[in-house]
Amino acid sequence: MEIRKPASAGTLESSDAMVTVEPGTGIELSLTSSVMNQYGRQIKKTVLETLERLDVKDAKVTVVDKGALDCTIKARVECAVFRSCDKSENNIDWGGVIR
Repeated sequence: MEIRKPASAGTLESSDAMVTVEPGTGIELSLTSSVMNQYGRQIKKTVLETLERLDVKDAKVTVVDKGALDCTIKARVECAVFRSCDKSENNIDWGGVIR
């Protein structure tokens, strides 16, 4: 998928994450987390795997994590990518790409 415009998903509430995607060259990931020391590598892995499954090759991705579970991070990345591509509710296979 091609990131066409900036888009975000999520909140800055506890146990959630705010994911923002923007057009870019290659994958550039910026991660801030309240649990960086414990789970930073796993969060990064989850974000990158989700982008790969969505076939995103070029994007600037910013994640501000407040202790979100992996499933929440996957959902936020998926939603932000779909929003950036102007996908409508009717033609999104929610959860179909993410495993």
